Amino acid sequence: MANNNAGFESAKGNISIEMDVIARIAGIIATGCYGVVGMAHRSKSDEFAALLKKDTLTKGIRVTCTPDKKLRLDIHVIVEYGVNINTVSNSVIQNVTYQLNHMTGLTVERVNVFVEGFRVQE
Repeated sequence: MANNNAGFESAKGNISIEMDVIARIAGIIATGCYGVVGMAHRSKSDEFAALLKKDTLTKGIRVTCTPDKKLRLDIHVIVEYGVNINTVSNSVIQNVTYQLNHMTGLTVERVNVFVEGFRVQE
């Protein structure tokens, strides 16, 4: 997508939301889900995923907007060892979809969750 924002028209004007803002919101929601230790980022040269700090959450998320103004998200996470990955992934999908729809007014068409690794919580 050449455009770096999503938006819509309201009765009183246009609303435009940067993709980084949507990615940050999605990252905060995802890291708040049970079983998610944090966001992950895998560089092209590294075979291991790195756990991202709070200020770099958006590196683990890719947001695109379709021509009909629907959002698609790819979210890369690291989960807690021993949790049910399917349950955690479904929780992330449901929470991100609901909260982004509610907070932005935009429709979330698809959320893909990529589990990049696991960590033992202390």
